[in-house]
Order: sequence, then structure tokens, then C-alpha cells
Amino acid sequence: MTSTKKEQNEPLLSAPPQEPLLKVVDSGEEVSSTLEETLSNGDIATVQRWWLATVLEMKYLVPLAGPAIVVYLLNNVISMSTQILCGHLGNRELAASSLGNNGIQVLAYGLMLGMGSAVETLCGQAYGAHKYEMLGIYMQRSMVLLTATGIPLTLVYIFSKDILILLGEPQEIASMASIFIYGLIPQIFAYALNFPIQKFLQAQSVILPSAYISIAAIVIHVGLSWLVMYKFDWGLLGASLILSLSWWLIVVGQFVYILWSSRFKETWNGLSMGAFSGLWGFFRLSAASAIMLCLETWYFQILVLIAGLFENAELALDSLTVSMTISGWVFMISVGFNAAASVRVSNELGARHPKSAAFSVIAVTTTSFIIALICAILVLVFRYQISYIFTGGDHVSQAVAELSPYLALSILLNGVQPVLSGVAVGCGWQAFVAYVNIACYYVIGIPFGVLLGFYFNLGVKGLWGGMLGGTLLQTLILLWVTFRTNWDKEVENASERLRTWDDKKEPLLN
Repeated sequence: MTSTKKEQNEPLLSAPPQEPLLKVVDSGEEVSSTLEETLSNGDIATVQRWWLATVLEMKYLVPLAGPAIVVYLLNNVISMSTQILCGHLGNRELAASSLGNNGIQVLAYGLMLGMGSAVETLCGQAYGAHKYEMLGIYMQRSMVLLTATGIPLTLVYIFSKDILILLGEPQEIASMASIFIYGLIPQIFAYALNFPIQKFLQAQSVILPSAYISIAAIVIHVGLSWLVMYKFDWGLLGASLILSLSWWLIVVGQFVYILWSSRFKETWNGLSMGAFSGLWGFFRLSAASAIMLCLETWYFQILVLIAGLFENAELALDSLTVSMTISGWVFMISVGFNAAASVRVSNELGARHPKSAAFSVIAVTTTSFIIALICAILVLVFRYQISYIFTGGDHVSQAVAELSPYLALSILLNGVQPVLSGVAVGCGWQAFVAYVNIACYYVIGIPFGVLLGFYFNLGVKGLWGGMLGGTLLQTLILLWVTFRTNWDKEVENASERLRTWDDKKEPLLN
């Protein structure tokens, strides 16, 4: 891993080679070396140079991060709206859907999203290096691997009741949660196709169409969910089936757009036998990506599972569900910046622009943190009111208010940590970050949280506080490594990675 080697003592903005213009296929606009040249121009005063660079970077960053935030927020709202509707059926239904959505379902989400990030690294760097024809092949390879991964995941869903009981969850809540989970089985395979498609589009800075598709999907989702749950009285199973259907609508909409739009004439050449070649090597890269992002995605979801072991499990789950849902909404903003960071860094590394890649890291991290700070302040101001969005009851409102400082701190950390993970994906550092995550999250964070929560009888606050310590440590390590990175070396690593994976295949079907 380059970021761990001794030669990484270069300043953040090291001298780059000069590069020609890089064309963006989807819009015809030019993403040029202007940013690189501005950062390298010693004739301009430092303050003025950084101001001009910031203006240039915002022109790239905002069109990327804005639509990406909308997409991730709306995709999250699809799941959360189901949870809200279940909460208004009753507190037990809220607890059951929380276990299903945040406990078992997140297993598939984290694994599929993680494996899909391999496409993000390869597609982003290939696009920056003008190897356009490889993007479609990378996407198809990922689809093949993720679909195969969905088969064993289906067994986990089928035996979810036994798994939840084995983990110590109350039998009645586990039974209700398993009914909800059965309806999510089709969603597994929607994830398997969605994430490769999403990363394929993001690498080309094509995000806005996905936002429109998500808007249409959520309108359909809310309408159908209300009809099925309150008119047809299908309960938890009906809610989860509609949730699965909504994700399939997103997948179909995005793939039809790829087939229909002329934007992808250079990056999509039809189905290819290349999708079935080099699968083992691609699997290893996907596995490293999966381990990195799964450990992040699962970390705070484990908090929900452990909270079910407390004496007053229903109140603990309800208050934690509300807090984690709010955190999840704000987290989607950071995930949008995560996608933008990954695209900007991978594109610039592929185009051999080390200074631009380094400056993009600074710009996107700072912007994300400022937004997170504003959201954290709002959470503290409205700490007694936010629970009523999900469910009634003064007890839940009071419990959520007591957790609000932990929620605010989580939001602050999530304003930085996901962005740094996006940088890691753009550079291909997934394996290194996986080791950091294991140490910080699972060796320090969870054991320390369990110790505070159970041994010192601090309950959910102790559990959450201990796990926040792991997140803080991980964030500090990633900050240190990222800002000591030798970006010229990362450019060479990107070139070598693309030479390794550049195995073109003839299309099977146009």
C-alpha cells in the first residue's frame, strides 16, 4: 500500500507533469488540466492560486456531489419511509422493521456496496485514462460476481428468525422481523445489479438521471406502500415486498437509460464474454473492497442488534432506531461526497494529475464537514421533537433527546470519514483501510462499547459512546495517511493497475 511506505513524506501538492485536455464523453464538456496548471503556477500568489483552484474545483465537485446526494438520500428515504410506515402500525412493528432493515438487510447492502466499489476504482481510473471501452466490461464482471454472492445471502434471509434468536433478540420481535425480511429477498438481487450500474454511471459523472429515476421510484413506493399496508392490510410482509419492488424499478430505469442514451456509445458496447474472464482476480479486488466497506456499513448496525439485548429492549430499539435513522439521512449527504471524492480522485489519477487529485481531497472533505456541522447543530436544537416523525410517545422522545449528543458527534464524524473512504476507493487502498477498520471498529470500538453499556450499566449511551471512540480513531488515522500521501506515486499505481486489467474482449451482443 503506497500510503504506508516510507517514501510518503512528500508535501500534499507535489510537482506534477503537465497533461493535455481530458474529454468528458457524456456531456461534451472539457475537464481540462486547468486546475493542475493553476496549482502549479508559481507566478500567482499562494492565496490567489488556492482561491482560483477552489473555484475550479467547485465547478467539478458540485455537479457531482449534488445529484449524488439526492440519489443516496432518496434511496435511503425509500427504505426509511417503509420503516416510518411500519412505526405508525405500532412500536413493536417499528422494532421489528428496524431489526430487519438495520440488522439483517444491511448485511446484503454492505456486502453488495462493498464489492461494487471495485468497479468504482477501476472505472474511475479507466475513464480518466481514456480506456472507455473497459467500463462496460468491468460493470458486467461485477454484476456476475454480485449475483452469485446473492445466492448464499438468500439463505441468511430464510433463516433470519433463528439467527436473530441465536443473537439473543426477543423471540416475538425476531418472529415479526423475519416476516419483514422474507419480503426483502428479491432486494438482494436488485442490489447485485444496482451497485455496478451506479458505479459505472458515477465514473462518467452521469448522476442526475439516477436522481430523476429515484424521485419517480419513491413516489411510486410511498403510494404502493400505503395502499398495501393500510388498505390491503398486508402488514410487514407487504411493506418489504413493495420495498424490493421499488429497488427493482431503480435498476430497470438506470439500465434502460444506459441502453437508450447516446452518452455511452464509447463505454457500453453490449454484453461481452469479457465479463466472464479474469473473474478470480476481479473477485479478489472486490473482496478487498467488500471487507473495507462492509466493516464500515455494519459497524453501527451492530449497535442496533446489541441494543436488543438490554432489559427494556423495545424502548432501547425504538430510541436508537430514531437516532440511527436521522444519522442515516445525514450520512447519505456524506455518501454523496464519498462518491464525488472517489470520482474526482480516480479520474484525476487516471489522467495523471496528482496535484488536482490532492486538492480535490481537501475541497470535498472541507465542504462535507461544514454541512455535517450545520446538521449536528440542528439535531441538538430539535432533540425533543425529532422522534415524533417516526412514532408517538413521550418516553421515546425523552430517550432520543438523551441520545442527541451522541447523534450529533456521529454526524460530525460522518462528515469526514465517508469522504476519506471515497478517497481510498479512488486510489485503490481498500485492503489497507480494511485492516484499519478491523482494528478501530472491532478490536477497540465494539468491545469498549459493550464494556460501557453492560458492565458499567450505561446502556445505549455507553454502547454508542464506546463505538464512537473507534470511529474517531479510524477517522484520525485516515486523515493522517491521506494528507501524507505521495500523489505522484499514486498516479503511477493507477497506470499500473489499468495495465493489469486492460484485457479487451469483443462484444457478445450489441
